Amino acid sequence: MSGAAVAAAAPQSRTATGPAAGPWLLGVRHHGPGSARAVLAALRTARPAAVLIEGPPEGDALLPLAADPHMRPPVALLAHAVDDPGRASFWPMAAFSPEWVAIRWALDHDVPVRFIDLPAAHSLALKEPAPEEPVEGPERTEKEEEVTPVVDPIRVLAETAGYDDPERWWEDVVEHRSPTGGTDGGAAPSEGAPGDALAPFGALAEAMGALREAYGDGGQPRDAVREAYMRIQLRIARKEFGDGVAVVCGAWHVPALAARTTLAADRALLKGLPKVRTDLTWVPWTHRRLARRSGYGAGIDSPGWYGHLFEAADRPIERWMTKVAGLLRGEDRFVSTAHVIEAVRLAETLAALRGRPLAGLGETTDAVRAVMCEGSDVPLTLVRDRLIVGESLGEVPDTAPAVPLQRDLNRSQRTLRLKPEASERELDLDLRKETDAARSRLLHRLRLLDVGWGDPVAGRGSTGTFRESWRLRWDPELYVRVAEAGVWGTTVLTAATAKAASQAVAATALSDVTALAEHCLLAGLPDALPVVMKALADRAALDADVGHLADALPALARSLRYGDVRSTDTAALAEVAAGLAERICVGLPPACTGLDPDGAEALRGQVEAVHGAIGLLDTGAEPGTGLRERWDAVLHKLAARDAVAGIIRGRATRLLLDEGRLAEDEAARLMGLALLLLVHDERLLGLVDAWLTGVPADQFTDVLPLLRRTFSAYEPGVRRTLGELVRRGPVPEGARRDDAAPAAGGFGPGLDPVRADAVEPVLRLLLGRPSEPVEAAV
Repeated sequence: MSGAAVAAAAPQSRTATGPAAGPWLLGVRHHGPGSARAVLAALRTARPAAVLIEGPPEGDALLPLAADPHMRPPVALLAHAVDDPGRASFWPMAAFSPEWVAIRWALDHDVPVRFIDLPAAHSLALKEPAPEEPVEGPERTEKEEEVTPVVDPIRVLAETAGYDDPERWWEDVVEHRSPTGGTDGGAAPSEGAPGDALAPFGALAEAMGALREAYGDGGQPRDAVREAYMRIQLRIARKEFGDGVAVVCGAWHVPALAARTTLAADRALLKGLPKVRTDLTWVPWTHRRLARRSGYGAGIDSPGWYGHLFEAADRPIERWMTKVAGLLRGEDRFVSTAHVIEAVRLAETLAALRGRPLAGLGETTDAVRAVMCEGSDVPLTLVRDRLIVGESLGEVPDTAPAVPLQRDLNRSQRTLRLKPEASERELDLDLRKETDAARSRLLHRLRLLDVGWGDPVAGRGSTGTFRESWRLRWDPELYVRVAEAGVWGTTVLTAATAKAASQAVAATALSDVTALAEHCLLAGLPDALPVVMKALADRAALDADVGHLADALPALARSLRYGDVRSTDTAALAEVAAGLAERICVGLPPACTGLDPDGAEALRGQVEAVHGAIGLLDTGAEPGTGLRERWDAVLHKLAARDAVAGIIRGRATRLLLDEGRLAEDEAARLMGLALLLLVHDERLLGLVDAWLTGVPADQFTDVLPLLRRTFSAYEPGVRRTLGELVRRGPVPEGARRDDAAPAAGGFGPGLDPVRADAVEPVLRLLLGRPSEPVEAAV
């Protein structure tokens, strides 16, 4: 690193009356509690006239909201393109993020604070297209496609220091050190901390300068554009406030901000950048999302642990073990005070053995596993999810800007007492209650708008139609989905209605329209139903494919059932469903002939679905419609026709038998026709034998009459042959008859050479071939 760069990056020597002269470039690790404590100490020492923070300048107007008492981190700045809300970026901040600490310090001390990173209008326009979208332009050569590997500066510094784990190195060097150089692990700096609170940033700037000289842009070519914009904003701030300016940014950028460049050169890098219209707002964030690579890209693995280190005023290990004990006790695990004491001692001993200044996450986790979890990783998984990562969901005040659809959703959530939570939970609804019915309609409307807050699941209690169970979990990305859905309307109801009507007009498959009709009934969209019903009637009239009709009918039948529960007028829907059922009854028998195995399997599933749907339709139909009788006649045809695939014939017979609509004599006759193959197909006989021997004793008496009736219809010779085969028993798969016991063979995949030799002379006689001479015994 050049001497000039080092001098510019590091703080100048202290003056006689105070800290070094600015500007102060405070390089940090995003979402690092050690960096946050160091930034707070540096700001208290330097007392800058202005604070500049890495972030989108469009968010300057939103910064005062950080001081709102209803703002609770973790939160994130959300920027999205106005014309394409799906193109969005987040800038998340936790309570232990250096940026958040700097913002709060500036607001508390009435110091101007600004964002200085590349505007979101440019960064969103520069975003790469989605993977499925083709990249326009000429083909790139192989040399052009070579990309410089992205450099992780923390990993490089850790490896240089002899560490194999960058997180462990960072904990030892930063997180376990106080801003004044001690190892108290969590003490917040007091007002009036000594001036050497700025020294760590000088050392870090020098290290990053050496890395930038070795690795250049570190595989991030766009950083040059961002850094040029930040340098311009730093110049503007120095003209306005003088040199007493503090900049909080990623440590990687410090050497570039300290570099001596001309204003013309920086403006040249920004010339011609694409631009889009953007909207920004604050949205709640979660610790779980902080653990992924998004926004600032810190990708920390343990946000809950980092939050604890930042908040613990003293004794961080003891306080952490107490938290773990409380969690495990809440799960009915026996954890005493003695366990906590022993776990703390073990963690400190491990840290001493490993040469660490303070027990880190690795040591505390090992101690918890050994002492509190009895060596098991099962309860440790709970500790990792609930504490190490955490389930905290931030809060944003109502005064934060939001799209109208998001405001309406917020009102609905408050009215229905349906609070969004980061942790997954199940919600059981009783649709007979007005509030639960309204909750159900809201969740179904959001699903229609592709806002996946909840997914329907099978209920653990009653299976009646007045019960619904949901699995809810709110992820921050859903704010983007809500913004995208805002193009359909300003309220959840109007947006869902408009989207349903649009999808009905655009749908080409009958099954899509029937599924949409079902969604409209579940979501309570009466204004969309006429459009959907017209599209449904038009598609049903034109579609002659029995498979398509069979796919569409079950959804209609379910819709009629939901309409009954939700007091919805479904007369038009019932008329369309009855027409579909009639057309299926006419067209299904011919459609079941001449099928390949895959086609037969698919149609078998459709027959089952139609059978269930007709059962629902018949339950609510007026007497005398005869729908059930016509369907039974169709099943009888399928069971009796030889041209129908066997898998469909067998399923039709079983459906009739289960419904009590097939006489025992007829069932025995059909079974006898199928089992006649047992004489010729030993594999089938083996399957029947395995099934029959596996029937429990208490159920065998129920099966026996049908078996006796079936086998009594066989000719005596057939019965005798089957009896001999069964008496001899199966041959194990892969066995050979000459290796088996001397007893005569029965049935199975094994070869029986003795029986084959007995048949061979007869075959030679029939074929007119001379018999082979038998060699004389020696």
